Amino acid sequence: MNESSAAPCSPRVAASAAFLCFAPVIVSFAVAPGALWPEYPGLAFHLAVFALVPSLRAPEWARMAGYGWLFLDVTTGVLALNDVPRAVADPVRLGAHIFAGIWIVTASRAASLPVKLVGVPAGALLFAYSFVSPFLPPTVLAPASILMMVWFALIAWQNGSQRRA
Repeated sequence: MNESSAAPCSPRVAASAAFLCFAPVIVSFAVAPGALWPEYPGLAFHLAVFALVPSLRAPEWARMAGYGWLFLDVTTGVLALNDVPRAVADPVRLGAHIFAGIWIVTASRAASLPVKLVGVPAGALLFAYSFVSPFLPPTVLAPASILMMVWFALIAWQNGSQRRA
């Protein structure tokens, strides 16, 4: 990795921050569905993942997919905070999840076995749901959210997607 693409912090810090910011978003699905306040920790979550993308082994095209996900998902969070109807913002978020799935699956395939076993299905669910969302309820994404939390925890624990000595 050259100096210009170096990660701004360790994978442990970025993954831990993502985990902590995503937890209230997941809780909100059960206790406050449709509430606006989860957009704030959601924005912080996506900004934390910006620091994680360059830390995980993945081809440049997959990293670009990761950044595309984050760019679009941060945009949809700001759209929601500014009262843009969900009918406009949510399909953009689903489109972003296609890029999320590409990055997560690709980064996970080059990872340790635990990261791979959790990340590949998490990314595949995010990717696939975007195509079937008109026919299935959003609750179908619940397993992906839980898998993502475990994925971030594993990356934080291992200080990256590879086991370190």
